[in-house]
Amino acid sequence: MEPAFLQTLRGLAGHLDRIDVPVYEAYGKDPLEPIVGGGDRRCRVAVMGRDPGRHEVEHGMPFIGAGGQKVRRGLHEALTGKPMPDFEASVWAGEHVFWANTVPYKPIGNKVWPAKVRKAFTPHITDLLVHGWDGCDVLTLGRVAFFWFAHTKELKKQLTEAWATGDVFETVVPVTLTATDGTHKTFRLRALPHPSPLNATWAPHFPRLLAQRLQQVGFGADTWRL
Repeated sequence: MEPAFLQTLRGLAGHLDRIDVPVYEAYGKDPLEPIVGGGDRRCRVAVMGRDPGRHEVEHGMPFIGAGGQKVRRGLHEALTGKPMPDFEASVWAGEHVFWANTVPYKPIGNKVWPAKVRKAFTPHITDLLVHGWDGCDVLTLGRVAFFWFAHTKELKKQLTEAWATGDVFETVVPVTLTATDGTHKTFRLRALPHPSPLNATWAPHFPRLLAQRLQQVGFGADTWRL
């Protein structure tokens, strides 16, 4: 990550009053240090989530907790054809996708950040996806991550209609975003339910849906990079 980009995020975080400071302090971490994610810019797939949790703060990397492990398990199986054996293997699997969050800071109680906070970070996360990553296939985890892409009224209408269909976790939704410098880029959203074990409705189906999405984009050992 560019130092200027990280400094901008730190500046925004300095005005937040809902960062879960005690959790950061418990692990000896700076509560203003963003857990952005990122990765190899040539990754074929990006994973877009909501915000970090306790385990993400502990390890300083995104999607490493219970829900993230479900994602990483699916990545590992797609890459190797074998079950994920341990935590170290989950870290390795995560190096094969590009990671992003709507807000790169853990909120108190893991409650979703208010819309105005997400909006403040939106231009910078948009720039990251447009200029920091070469791919266009995005796996969105849950409703908040999916609707983060609703930057305009027209896009919100498009995404609302897509989410209301019975096959939103199977279809592809093209969305064009504009970076702060005016650059346009079209992404292919491939929605997934949130992987949290608490998501009782969809948790049993998540591994199958993730495997299906990865197969759609041709993600594998020799094809994870563009």
